[in-house]
Amino acid sequence: MQSPNPQVLRNAYIGSLMVLVAAVTVSSKAIFVKLAYAYSVDAATLIALRMAFSAPFFIGLALWARASAKAIDISRRDGWMIVVAGMLGGYGPMWLDFAGLAYVSAGLERIVLFLYPTIVVMLTAILFKQRITKRELFALVLTYAGVGLVVGHDIALTTLGNNQTMLGIALVFASAITYAAYLVFSGRLIPRVGSSLFTAYTMLAATAASAGHFAATPHQTVLLHLPIQVYLLSLAMALVATVLPAVLLNAGIQRIGSNKASLVASVGPVSTIFLASIFLGEDITWLQLFGTALVMAGVWVIARHK
Repeated sequence: MQSPNPQVLRNAYIGSLMVLVAAVTVSSKAIFVKLAYAYSVDAATLIALRMAFSAPFFIGLALWARASAKAIDISRRDGWMIVVAGMLGGYGPMWLDFAGLAYVSAGLERIVLFLYPTIVVMLTAILFKQRITKRELFALVLTYAGVGLVVGHDIALTTLGNNQTMLGIALVFASAITYAAYLVFSGRLIPRVGSSLFTAYTMLAATAASAGHFAATPHQTVLLHLPIQVYLLSLAMALVATVLPAVLLNAGIQRIGSNKASLVASVGPVSTIFLASIFLGEDITWLQLFGTALVMAGVWVIARHK
């Protein structure tokens, strides 16, 4: 039996580590949001700051992608589709997610948001008449049973009241649905545009949407008079939870492929739970961990199958 190539193994280890770090850092987003909310900042303001700090990276990515020998010309129709995808599929899920975090714990937010792969399966079945297999159906049952356990756990412990908790869950679930729709839509557009240009342009469109939403709110003048902690948290969120995972995830996928990367990235909900316990003082219970394990198992089955 031939032993594995050391270079191949090294690339696999490095790629897996990159995806793992990307999953943990992107999961820290909820921690930054919850910490910033302590300073009475609203979702639109926080997103505007996050995207403003992230924009230089996406501008650089767009320039690099355009200078690449593989760059292709984008038709006017595809250009408008990218703008719509960025505004509705980039900014929309972001605002819903941030708004929901005002009412639910960081751990619950990550669990509900992590449902998006199952929603992709259901949307694909509805829109493209693809049959849901028994394996996928089993995964869906596992996943939503796990969410039910975690939701029940948080409702029992919440101090905000059941109505507000359910509102937060609804907002985050709507974020998962819109993000899943964005993924289904982008899967048809990326092959024509290229992943780097698509990512850069959609995120810049999302930045423009966040700026427009912020400018339309009645309190936009407070942007320059926020506590210094809000700016620092927004900058950290842009660098640690936005730019860094984007770079690491793409690099990791190049080394181990998207299927293996999706499996490694499934550690996200668990990392959020432990980060929330460390930085926010959120409790960790066995029921919560069991529900999280069911969700991760369901998503793992779907990702492995795909």
